[in-house]
Amino acid sequence: MKKLFLMITAGVFIASCSSTQDTKKFQANSDAPYYWQQQVKYDMDVQMDVDRYQYDGKQKLVYTNNSPETLDRVYYHLFFNAFQPGSQMDVRSRTIQDPDRRVGSRIEALLPNEQGYLHVNNMTQDGKRLSPIEEGTILIVPLSQPLKPGQSTSFELDFNGQVPVQIRRSGRNNAEGVALSMTQWYPKIAEFDKDGWNASPYIGREFHGVWGDFDVKLTLDKEYTVGGTGYLQNPNEIGHGYDKPNSGPGKGENGMLTWHFKAPMVHDFAWGADPDFIHDIYKGVNNVDLHFFYKDNAAIKDNWKKLQPATNQMLEFYNKNVGLYPYKQYSVIQGGDGGMEYAMCTLITGERSFGSLAGVTAHEFAHSWFNHILATNEAKHEWMDEGFTSYISDEAMNSIFNENKENPSAGSYSGYIRLATSGIEQPQTTHADRYALNAAYGTSAYSKGAVFLAQLGYIVGDDVRDQIIKEYYNTWKFKHPAPNDFKRVAERVSGFELDWYLTDWTMTTNTIDYAIDDLNMENGMAVVSLSRKGLMPMPLDIQVTMKDGSTKMYYVPLELMYNQKKVPASWTVAQDWPWAFPTYDLALKGFDANDVDSITIDPKNRMADVNKENNLFTP
Repeated sequence: MKKLFLMITAGVFIASCSSTQDTKKFQANSDAPYYWQQQVKYDMDVQMDVDRYQYDGKQKLVYTNNSPETLDRVYYHLFFNAFQPGSQMDVRSRTIQDPDRRVGSRIEALLPNEQGYLHVNNMTQDGKRLSPIEEGTILIVPLSQPLKPGQSTSFELDFNGQVPVQIRRSGRNNAEGVALSMTQWYPKIAEFDKDGWNASPYIGREFHGVWGDFDVKLTLDKEYTVGGTGYLQNPNEIGHGYDKPNSGPGKGENGMLTWHFKAPMVHDFAWGADPDFIHDIYKGVNNVDLHFFYKDNAAIKDNWKKLQPATNQMLEFYNKNVGLYPYKQYSVIQGGDGGMEYAMCTLITGERSFGSLAGVTAHEFAHSWFNHILATNEAKHEWMDEGFTSYISDEAMNSIFNENKENPSAGSYSGYIRLATSGIEQPQTTHADRYALNAAYGTSAYSKGAVFLAQLGYIVGDDVRDQIIKEYYNTWKFKHPAPNDFKRVAERVSGFELDWYLTDWTMTTNTIDYAIDDLNMENGMAVVSLSRKGLMPMPLDIQVTMKDGSTKMYYVPLELMYNQKKVPASWTVAQDWPWAFPTYDLALKGFDANDVDSITIDPKNRMADVNKENNLFTP
């Protein structure tokens, strides 16, 4: 069978991605003068048995402690251990009220040769033997020698794993027949940051990783095509004729080939492989090679071909509206169980309509900016990852496919309001694993997170919000920004005080609810009586429609902002509304109450008011 194979040139990685950054450079950030982050360098050599779905590997990890603390232990993630009966992922899935339908009770039913596992042996620190303790998906590693601030140490270990039947993200032989979806597959050191160790057991949520460089050699059956994180270092040895698309697999020894990848300044490494992959390369903007790996299935080929120029348009959109993509390759790989982002690649299911295929690609590709360059802790601040991605990918789809939506985030607003009025909402500060319901987690992360950005445009102005996103990217790329870091950038760019917004929106379940109560004549002028019913304060855009059809816009700033957004000259800017005052009178100077046909709060529905019925008043 003819195939197209992986072409990823080593290239020179742009200076902004350099992994030689030191603590002093991080501290130069004006928004975080005491910021630091750990650094790693992985070297892995892996042998994969594609018949038994088992693999063995050797890993060397150089770990640099840039923190101000001395470490006496480290932790590793062993994610594949979650795919065993009785694991925390299994039990959580069977006991939560609304389990993920992809998981359900499937882990409990796995036979021994279908389960996943990942074990570590022969571990040393700078040549001294260690005695790590395996507890489910976490490996506790007491150090032989404490690691002081500024010091580096070298860990070496052997590991062996079994690829589980594909259930959640990772695994073998997914529903569309992709052989290997290799994500969260290796012993991965946990992140130590200003909050301490991030060593939560894996129960199906997302991830947090240490920035660094990966050098990975994967040896497997020569018939398999591999795509994933990093730049291929040995295309000539592979012999797949990347400059001759119709050439066959490389020669290999004993029927095996070794694929050698390097990935600079990333915080994860993932790959997918299948003997029947078609591999296309689309030359993207800024010399980025866009790689597409998909099954040789006549029913999906046309959609995957159409996807390629669309993905380039997505790259252009995100470059323009967030910041320049810093790597020279990105791979869209058929695999997994839906769509999931990884460093320099994504795995998505591919048997979809074109609209669905483009939509999931737009979302997962946007994660390259919002998590794989702006690497927030997804367990603690999942709304920054999923929400910001949902916002910008909706904007991209609206622009690229001419959807002509006045508010591309309208669906997110609707989802959030349903959550806020459901009685099941929890604050966005809830750890991702500790939501009572999967539905509450999903809507909070995706919908409410997207509304945070969309509504920020309502507060400070869309143009200013767009500047904030770009400045946030430039300030925090290749770091681990937290919510307050975004807020400080937003305050600096806008000149607004925004602590009230971050606090109420993300740390509470307070809702926005403003009402128009009455319209009366007072001292010869029309006066609108307004009230704040919800606990969360907001500025207000108010439209007054006269009986002759003309309209007049009023802007009521929130005092807590200590600033005002730029509004058209035709608008009337009223006095600030102090948040503690539950009522407010808006004077319509020069108008008689009898001339008013209707009054509307937020006529464009840019504010996530949970009760729209009291936003419209007709005398």
